[in-house]
Amino acid sequence: MTKGQILVVDDEAAQREILRTILVAEGYQVEAVKSAGEALEKGGRKRFDLVLTDLRMPGADGLSLVRELSREDPPTLVIIMTGFGSLDSAEQAMKQGAFDYLTKPLERDNLLRIVGRAFDRIALIQENRLLRQQLEERYRIEGIVGSHYRMQEVFDKLHKVSSSSSTVLIVGESGTGKELIARAIHRHGPRRDRTFVAVSCAAIPETLIESELFGYEKGAFTGAMARRQGLFEAADKSTLFLDEIGELNVNMQSKVLRALQEREIRRVGSHESVKVDVRII
Repeated sequence: MTKGQILVVDDEAAQREILRTILVAEGYQVEAVKSAGEALEKGGRKRFDLVLTDLRMPGADGLSLVRELSREDPPTLVIIMTGFGSLDSAEQAMKQGAFDYLTKPLERDNLLRIVGRAFDRIALIQENRLLRQQLEERYRIEGIVGSHYRMQEVFDKLHKVSSSSSTVLIVGESGTGKELIARAIHRHGPRRDRTFVAVSCAAIPETLIESELFGYEKGAFTGAMARRQGLFEAADKSTLFLDEIGELNVNMQSKVLRALQEREIRRVGSHESVKVDVRII
């Protein structure tokens, strides 16, 4: 198993071969090119973990390569190789994004030490990106974004209740996103493949709310020309979100309570109960 992918950039063939031999012996996978232009071309086709580049080469130099690679996301780490007379340029390269520099003639132990440090940094960057991605997935749900610890508590509870079919009560002022949370619970739960059904109890006239929720039989009242399912039956095997449930009158609340407890409803105008498998939020 290789330790990582390294691209060596040096216009001297002998230097490229020395670096390749040392690094391959340590378990790295190494490719080598003789110019910054070739490096960018090869980097466009393949992702390298680390680039070792000479600072001074014909054409584009190592500094221009540092600038190009630092624009990547995530940036590719670059180690500059330079002679003693070019230390100022090497330090300039580090200011522009190079990870570190090596002075020529290269010492094997120092080379491997700095390359090892670079891969430690790469591992840390990858670990941080993975952790950030996991946190974003956990704390960004269905368009709800929040970094405050109170919102994180909400997300934790959401994940816990989503996997069950338990009844959920969401409390909050108008406009705080209760329906967003309800939809997120549904979409992360075992009923996600069924249609989410939502109703605002405050928006339906008191005289119609019972038939809206429980349905009615033909002839149950004037205008009831045929049997009609209510929202409880429409949400069978799915989730029913009862928004502003506190606006229901006491008599209607008692009928909803019975539906919650018994898991059955009775259509208006009927004497028979109908079993329903509904998750209520």
